[in-house]
Amino acid sequence: MYARPTYEVETVLAARAGDRGAIDELVRSHLPLVYNIAGRAMNGHPDVDDVVQETMARVVTGLAGLRDPESFRSWLVAITMNQVREWRRSTATTLSVLDEALGMADPGSDFAALTIARLGLSGQRRETAEAARWLDADDREVLTLWWLEVAGEVTRAELAFGLETSEQHAAVRVQRTKRRLESARAVVRALAAPCPELAEAAAPWDGTPSDLWRKRLYRHVRECPVCTAQASDLVPADRLLAGIGLVAVPAGIAIGLTELARTAAVPVVKAGLLAKGKAAAGSLLAAKPVAVAAAGATVIAGGAMIVQTIEDVPPERAAPVIATSSPATAPRSPAPTASAVSARPLSPKPTPSRQASLYGRTVDTVDQAPPKNRPPAPLPRRRAGQVAFAGEYGHARFGGPGLTKRGHYLTITGRGYFLVRLGILYHNRVGPFPPVTWTGLKGKLFHVASGGGHRMDDEQAPGVTWMGSSETGFVRLPSGHQQRWQNEFYYIDGSVTVHNNDSGGGGADVDFTVMPKTWEEVWADISAKPDRARGILRYGLTRDTGDDLAPVPQYLTRKQPVDPALVPQRSQVSTRR
Repeated sequence: MYARPTYEVETVLAARAGDRGAIDELVRSHLPLVYNIAGRAMNGHPDVDDVVQETMARVVTGLAGLRDPESFRSWLVAITMNQVREWRRSTATTLSVLDEALGMADPGSDFAALTIARLGLSGQRRETAEAARWLDADDREVLTLWWLEVAGEVTRAELAFGLETSEQHAAVRVQRTKRRLESARAVVRALAAPCPELAEAAAPWDGTPSDLWRKRLYRHVRECPVCTAQASDLVPADRLLAGIGLVAVPAGIAIGLTELARTAAVPVVKAGLLAKGKAAAGSLLAAKPVAVAAAGATVIAGGAMIVQTIEDVPPERAAPVIATSSPATAPRSPAPTASAVSARPLSPKPTPSRQASLYGRTVDTVDQAPPKNRPPAPLPRRRAGQVAFAGEYGHARFGGPGLTKRGHYLTITGRGYFLVRLGILYHNRVGPFPPVTWTGLKGKLFHVASGGGHRMDDEQAPGVTWMGSSETGFVRLPSGHQQRWQNEFYYIDGSVTVHNNDSGGGGADVDFTVMPKTWEEVWADISAKPDRARGILRYGLTRDTGDDLAPVPQYLTRKQPVDPALVPQRSQVSTRR
């Protein structure tokens, strides 16, 4: 069986035991996957939200019967596909009539159109999404799971489990569907500028894509030199689909299901026995979620679903927003999930009397690298909203504001996670490392994790690190400076200004890129399995302890010095906001 990340297994175990936070986490984190499976397999039929609700209801009420927590995703995929098939069987006799009554003949209202619009697809990716309309129901099932496999959302084992077959037979079905998808892509391309013979062949066609018309039109396309030439530059579909993320879940479904999962009674396992809860699947489906006033825009970031929520208290006036990060957090769930409870703290817990008077701790020593194959401790989840950026900066090749020279600064305001990605340009200039400094802190700032697949002192080749080589020399960190990782993740609840102090006069050439991130993106980064072919040399490191004693960055102050480069290294900060 494919081994799932430790965090996911622990969450499933906690959910089986009735932990509300863990149940909420499973529903919220896997809802985008379920929605995309059902949406694509059902071609965006209006009943998609009902099928998604029914699926998640069965997942919540069936957790107690799941014997192997590592098989959770396979089990989830299988339940989703079974619900799609059940919906198809129950509507087989009335589906065409209902579609006509509901106006579903419009191809712009199907899931392919939604994928194109939400993900901003163009060119051959757009054509590939459109080609999915030309497949029959069975092929759409296979394409749905194969698409997600190529995108890295499911494994081949999970794909096979969802198709209720062996991996060997699943491979055969995938290859067959890929051939039909390629023929559909050729048809889509040819119809964009049809030759006279193709236009004549398509004359009786009503304009609605179907498997039958794909076969008829493709017979002409494959024998016509003009149409064949048009499709000669088609890139293999797997290379195109790998770059397409998940379509965001509509806010109404996301918020409704999260709330229902949080309030429903569920069966739990205690002492190896199944304790029956009062609720069944029907209780979760008592009311169909609809878009509510508290729901804001739904956007895509890194393939994950993000729902912006509007809180009851108006936010403080902030700097001009150039980027936002708004994870799907329920307005009433400030407490950490099961992952926070099981997180391994980096320092002893203080007594209650000291807890109120302390904030943060700095890592003012050179920390040792953890074993490369040691997975990170669970990452506590902190409540997040919007993060706004404003200041003087350039533009980094990784996206987001780039602090590329001395004098560049960025004021970060709000509540949420963000990334500082380090770039040491040792080919240009080596020497002392100019530490990034943080000034004018209002509220709290925590250093929650380190990742990027490697520390900067890791060897990327014999004798070569991300800090230099024997030919160029090496960048030198200040005494006691914490070793930098490629990606450093932080959590802000307030406001702070970050500075690049690269002087250009004898010191190292250093760039920083700052980008908003979601909790999911942070965890995906630090929990990525080592894979040298992908440049991932080690697991990341969780630094967050889930409380106010989580570490704060070095060189942090609430003051606003004239020269930010002179911020003391031992930057203990008080609780004064």
